[in-house]
Amino acid sequence: MTETDSKPKIKKRPMWLRLVAVACVGLTAWHVFATFLWVSPSSELRNAVPGNALRAHMQPMFGQSWSVFAPKPIDGDYSFEVRATLEDANGKREATQWVDAVNLEMDMIHHNLFPPRASLAGNQLASDYRSRWQKLNDEQKNVVELGYFKGDNWSKRLGDELIERANQSGSSQKSTKSFIESERVASAYATQVAKALWGQDVSSVQFRAGRQGVIPFEQRNDPEAQRPDVVTIDSGWRGLTVIEGQNEQNFAEVFNSLEGVK
Repeated sequence: MTETDSKPKIKKRPMWLRLVAVACVGLTAWHVFATFLWVSPSSELRNAVPGNALRAHMQPMFGQSWSVFAPKPIDGDYSFEVRATLEDANGKREATQWVDAVNLEMDMIHHNLFPPRASLAGNQLASDYRSRWQKLNDEQKNVVELGYFKGDNWSKRLGDELIERANQSGSSQKSTKSFIESERVASAYATQVAKALWGQDVSSVQFRAGRQGVIPFEQRNDPEAQRPDVVTIDSGWRGLTVIEGQNEQNFAEVFNSLEGVK
């Protein structure tokens, strides 16, 4: 046997397999980098990711923060309740009961190793809405509780009123505009939930975002310990909101398949 014959032959992997390997390495590197940016303190480094790509990748499936770890783990549950007014052929209107969309969506998580992204939609919305609402001043919070549902321009009137109250008090325009966007998303989500539950007779919607803390850690062994009361943010009645790209039929199909929907 010659020296050449004694060398093991290296079998080249197919080109498609090498391309798959490169793609997997690239996706892994991107995810690690995105997670690093997401959990790190806010800085100019986040601007390295253009547009809304970072948030779109991380939320709601990969969203995380240091609050999942001790010494301050997540210590509360969110709710997003929706109700609607139904208008019959004679123009008579009737309000429905409140329905907690977050509680219903939990059905997609229970006993499911691979829950869909939709299972966290209401929970994430309630958290975002609450955090942005807290940055408003007292006068703006009072405006949020008022009813804005008449006319096609109700959303613009609500936004203009919030901006005017910010100008009068010198409050942050950035925080106000951020809340206006969250308000728009919440109204659109409430519209989808209402139409999924009660059909096309829905004429207006109302929603409220709540949070209830868990029993404090130091009281965990107290059999008489009770959870704190739910703290709720109430909105007034809103008109129907449809954002481009929404698919009411698909949403209704998924939402109405949940165990708690009767």
